[in-house]
Amino acid sequence: MEKKPTVLSGIRPTGNLHLGNYFGAVKNFVKMQETNDCYFFIADYHMLTTHPNPKDLQGNVRQVIIEYLAAGLDPEKATLYLQSDIPETAELYLFLNMNAYMGELERVTTFKEKARKQPDNINAGLLTYPTLMAADIIIQRAHLVPVGKDQEQNLEMTRTFARRFNRMYKVDYFPIPKAYNFNDELVKIPGLDGSGKMGKSEGEGNAIFLNEDPKMIHKKVMRAVTDSGPTEMNQQKPEPIQNLFELMKVVSKPDVIEHFNDQYNNCTIRYGDLKKQLAEDIIAFTAPFYERIKELSSNEDYITKVINMGAEKARENAVKTIRDVREIIGFRKIY
Repeated sequence: MEKKPTVLSGIRPTGNLHLGNYFGAVKNFVKMQETNDCYFFIADYHMLTTHPNPKDLQGNVRQVIIEYLAAGLDPEKATLYLQSDIPETAELYLFLNMNAYMGELERVTTFKEKARKQPDNINAGLLTYPTLMAADIIIQRAHLVPVGKDQEQNLEMTRTFARRFNRMYKVDYFPIPKAYNFNDELVKIPGLDGSGKMGKSEGEGNAIFLNEDPKMIHKKVMRAVTDSGPTEMNQQKPEPIQNLFELMKVVSKPDVIEHFNDQYNNCTIRYGDLKKQLAEDIIAFTAPFYERIKELSSNEDYITKVINMGAEKARENAVKTIRDVREIIGFRKIY
């Protein structure tokens, strides 16, 4: 029987999942778990670069697990785990840092951006983020990694570190991971602020979360940025208006979209009606997630069971990798 490709992806526990996370990643993860050997982890080690409050970190980690499950990830089909439950990752991170060079780490775009944004906290964890990301990936000997544009350079560095290890020790041990290409399946969800994508850092009114109360969804959508309306037949939609139609594409029925599109093109559209319909459709779409999140949040035993099961499955691979790596490097076997 042919072995399924191993896919790995991590998410930082920075808050609740929103529609952008769901359509941009999680919806595809749910499909991928049917055809691949999937590892999805919560990147809590990575959070330490911003020195989070311990209670906040613990709560956010648990919430991401709950929302992953509510969105359709199945712990029987995919391995869901916490990065910090795999101590072998830290050991591989150390080994990779020994063969990573200051110059190449300092040139990483995400490091330069972080250093600019937080000049008083340019810590070693920020500088060596690519080696920790590489350790996350190659500890599970992953073949495919779904990444956004902002992480493409870090994935390329993972490929560099894997090749460098293989070359230094004259082995063909680590697979060279590739970016998972979603092709047409990748959906970019705009925010409600009139520009850019939906995100947690763009302001409270920009994103719609999977666990959002229906009243809050209605309030946010009704406040979404619009303009004074079209002045010519069939004129091009400005970005804030196009954003609302893009949101409709993922939550509304085709005839609803066509109805409002026709109204826009003949200059009879009323944005209040459009927003009201969009809010109703988003509420209907998120309702199953909202209810499932509430249900899972009250089942502490099940969440603990899922986390423990994921840790056991993820460590099985990680222990074997570290055992092999220590032997390749020349260390005494301790596993």
